[in-house]
Amino acid sequence: MKIDFWKKCLVQWGLGMLMALAGSGAFANQAVKLDHAPIDPSDMASLQRGAQHFMNYCLTCHSAQFARYDLLTRLGLTEEQVKKNLILTDAKIADYMTVVLNPKDAKAWFGVPPPDLSVEARVRGADWLYTYLRSFYRDDQRDSGWNNLVFRQVAMPHVLYELQGEQVLKVEEGKPGEHHAATLVLAKPGKMSPKEYDQFTADLVNYLVFMAEPMQQTRIRIGYGVMIFLALAFVVTRALKHEYWKDVH
Repeated sequence: MKIDFWKKCLVQWGLGMLMALAGSGAFANQAVKLDHAPIDPSDMASLQRGAQHFMNYCLTCHSAQFARYDLLTRLGLTEEQVKKNLILTDAKIADYMTVVLNPKDAKAWFGVPPPDLSVEARVRGADWLYTYLRSFYRDDQRDSGWNNLVFRQVAMPHVLYELQGEQVLKVEEGKPGEHHAATLVLAKPGKMSPKEYDQFTADLVNYLVFMAEPMQQTRIRIGYGVMIFLALAFVVTRALKHEYWKDVH
């Protein structure tokens, strides 16, 4: 059991490294300006909404095999609330967040299996995810009918298009030799206004950041406490040093 767990960790680490290298290569070829993700890891209401968005829209195809459902109790939810509102299958509270989608079927449908999202926020970064989820546009040349300004030729279709609406790519032609600026224009509104959809994606990214590193806020608080302790210890130690050496100097 432990051996299987560490094997999964090594595989996930290798995939993360490959994704990071692929992402860095994409940025080297395409100068895409990332929008700042307006997230707050201490906002429990946002994290709870993000968890609900993740369960409803992401966990159908993407697994989070290194996160358990009981992780959600750290968001101020009880086990009963998690079981009733967030576990949409027959999974138990202590089970990992896996999906029943067969990787072979996913590869046949999308060309590549959907990546596991356990540590996606650490691999890509919050700004990348926030911009990516808001940068899909219609592309009739793609089998899925969708493309993405941040991740060109992405295999994933825009599963949130009913919420955001349909965007189209508008390329502004400049002078010969100049870079052609590409912008996205909302051609068909969705169920949400642009502001509401931005908040939706911000909540989802906030949760992805939490899931990738759930102890981050605790580690930061401990770090501040350690720094304060060291500062006080320095003052006391310096005072003791002067007291011991005052007769010598």
